[in-house]
Amino acid sequence: MMTGGAIDHCSCARAVVVFAAIVALVGCAAIRRNEAISTEQLLVAAGFQTRPADTPERLTDLHSLPRQRLVVRSTDGNVVYTYADPDKCHCFYVGGPKEYSTYERLRVENEIARDNAKAPKDWPGEENPLWR
Repeated sequence: MMTGGAIDHCSCARAVVVFAAIVALVGCAAIRRNEAISTEQLLVAAGFQTRPADTPERLTDLHSLPRQRLVVRSTDGNVVYTYADPDKCHCFYVGGPKEYSTYERLRVENEIARDNAKAPKDWPGEENPLWR
């Protein structure tokens, strides 16, 4: 038989679990939003052109493509890379193989810089007294 204290404890535990799940989901959404901003900045820096979804046909394309994903297609024998952003700019970022290559280089450089920023500043080495 459960007492009033046991029910309150279970309710409290459930509330904590629900709260933790909400915090995790909000955190993931915030990380995804920051990644998207970074991706858009890298695309522009790599030379991708911004094209607004300002016609009915472009709006249809904008909503039919995966959001915030780089998609490769062949158009008239040319390779075209397209990134759809229906949330912020309601536009496409469009580039070719040259822009894509530059984007990939910038993306890797950005990832390395981000990893280096997270690395411990006193990595074991001669300057670390523990390794002497």
